[in-house]
Amino acid sequence: MVTKNISEKYIKFLVYMVIIVLINVAGSSMFFRVDLTENKIYSISKASQRVVSTLSEPLTINVFFTKNLPAPYNNTERYLHDLLEEYSIYANQYFNYHFYDVSPKEGDISEEARANQELAKNYGIYPVQIQAIEKDEVKFQKAYMGLVLIHGDIIERIPTIASTDGLEYDLTTAIQKLNNKVSALLSLPEKIQIKLFLSSSLNFVAPLMGLEGLPKLPGNLEDIVKRLNGKNYGKLEFKYLDSTKDHGLEAESKKHNLMNLKWPALSGGQIQPGEGVIGLVMEYGDKAVTIPLMHVLQIPLIGRRYELVDMNEMEEIINENVESLIDINENLGFLADHGTLNVSGTSTGDLMGETQDAVNNLRALISQSYTIKDIDLKDGAILDSINCLVIARPTEEFTDYELFQIDQFLMRGKNLALVLDAFKEVMPSKEQGFRYNQGPTYVPLNTGLGKLLEHYGIRIKKSFVMDENCYKQRVLPRLGGGERPIYFAPLIKKQFIDSDLGFMRNIKGLIAIKISPLQLNKERIKEYGLNAPRLFASSDKSWEMKGRIDLNPMFIQPPQSGDELRSLPLAYVLEGGFPSYFAGKTIPEKKTEDDATEKSEEKKQAEKKAGVDLSKIKGEGEFLSKGKPGKIFLMASSEMLKDNIVDAKGRTPNAMFIMNVLDFLNNREDIAVMRSKEQRFNPLDDAEAGTKTFVKSFNIAGLPVLVVLFGLLVWFRRNSRKKRIQMMFQK
Repeated sequence: MVTKNISEKYIKFLVYMVIIVLINVAGSSMFFRVDLTENKIYSISKASQRVVSTLSEPLTINVFFTKNLPAPYNNTERYLHDLLEEYSIYANQYFNYHFYDVSPKEGDISEEARANQELAKNYGIYPVQIQAIEKDEVKFQKAYMGLVLIHGDIIERIPTIASTDGLEYDLTTAIQKLNNKVSALLSLPEKIQIKLFLSSSLNFVAPLMGLEGLPKLPGNLEDIVKRLNGKNYGKLEFKYLDSTKDHGLEAESKKHNLMNLKWPALSGGQIQPGEGVIGLVMEYGDKAVTIPLMHVLQIPLIGRRYELVDMNEMEEIINENVESLIDINENLGFLADHGTLNVSGTSTGDLMGETQDAVNNLRALISQSYTIKDIDLKDGAILDSINCLVIARPTEEFTDYELFQIDQFLMRGKNLALVLDAFKEVMPSKEQGFRYNQGPTYVPLNTGLGKLLEHYGIRIKKSFVMDENCYKQRVLPRLGGGERPIYFAPLIKKQFIDSDLGFMRNIKGLIAIKISPLQLNKERIKEYGLNAPRLFASSDKSWEMKGRIDLNPMFIQPPQSGDELRSLPLAYVLEGGFPSYFAGKTIPEKKTEDDATEKSEEKKQAEKKAGVDLSKIKGEGEFLSKGKPGKIFLMASSEMLKDNIVDAKGRTPNAMFIMNVLDFLNNREDIAVMRSKEQRFNPLDDAEAGTKTFVKSFNIAGLPVLVVLFGLLVWFRRNSRKKRIQMMFQK
């Protein structure tokens, strides 16, 4: 009997061992992985799978990452390993990656690690200083945490990877940009001109300015361009232009606003008075970029100091500007006239206005994925090469012909992103503001776009949304301390955000500011067969400020009656085939100077002589009365595009929301989903006061009681078992 039991145990043990071995063999040859996180953070998105599976040329990712780094950097290395491994699973045969050992072993660096560090330096990857805490001591060490992507002859680098935040998005967009860049470079009919404007006269004063390396600058830049040329399919051409020898270059240097230095007689007359120009200009077609090569610093106690640009950075600077010149990204149109926000970055001449309305962060984020195209409706037309036109805070009235262009753009199945203001903020004069402590006044803004929108089934109400669930401003102790609610800055909680839409799924909260409510014409929306999802709304403790607008927080109070409090819609997307606003109406014509009195005398005489009335000639296909399926995004707050709301790195919910909307309107919803799946802002759901009290009480008293009851239950079961055993042996 005993022998039989022992043999059964051995057989079971052998069977289990065989099963474990077979599972390990299957696991080594078959990949299976389950990501249980809500947003699939540890699985690459469909956009990433698509990008790496459609590579047409070899792509190599070389990673230079120091091993055994302290937390949290060690987690970043592990995540990067897993991420690249998953890329390789979905990629085709052109994708590969390699981790290079750059770590010293016990203080002594091996020849292999030294060679790898030199390789990293050649790629532009340099060590950074990180902080580590060991044995209650703060220590600093240098570490490599970068990678380089090599696609064909083109190189893209991510020099520092300090966290996992947005890493998949950065990698996928970099791979996609490389794909686009290869195609764009190969199709260029002409070369990109890189012109160095450097007057040889500067060589006389360079030693006095501490610029001993200035005479070597042409040779250094030519070498850099040669290296880049090998990586850009020979599409770069370098020229050295000396305005001292060629005086005809003076007009061109002024055109590009290059630095021009002038000096009197120096060193006791040994150096004669003169002047010289220095700067780098990159040109392709009608586009040009100016790169300053010298910086002037004013240092206290020391005085003025001149510095040349770091040659280690020039390769990256030139490479980035090549991308800007050849338009490797998809075009995104921005209306540049009618007083709109200056997204393109061209100077408006009003420094104060530029500061208040700065959208530099938004421009930088958009430029990573799109090429910004300025659209001038007054003198031009909307380019057919763009899929989406953004109209951000126009302040001037549109003519019927300009509205017709916008209407017909939508009829062609294109998309509109409208960020409009219901009011124009008018600041008081300095004297009035100082003497009467007067704040800005808000004048209703009528640009003419309202009649288009009402025809499509939506309108902006002439009011501002106030919300008890809003941003709280800290009050200085000398002013009483505490917090002051800023009612015109509602906090949008996730229960008021439409998470059913893919590009909105991971947006868990937003902040709005000076925003107006929207109103749908539901009957018209139904009649046109449109889909109109509400993207987000204020809380159910919000109300409207109408009539005389005063946004001084000290004078704003919630309404006494709760009947005025309700949730208000703040952003919509309308989708479908829109009917034209101009259907059944006279098609407006563009007015010219000759049209001031209907027709010039010259035109009238020409028509009379020919015996033809040209106005009777009509063309087909010039007007679309019913549009192809298109989209309109509408939000009534331009403040949500400005730098105080949109962060530079694009990681806050507000920045992600704006970029996701633009991607959605450009049919890149998969990119939007990928961008926001690592959303760090993940607030808890609101709970009723009773629920909070119950949970708190349960944690304080309920859990200890449960532990005691569980202990009593265990004791009771053990005692009962003991008694049963005693009774068995007593028998």
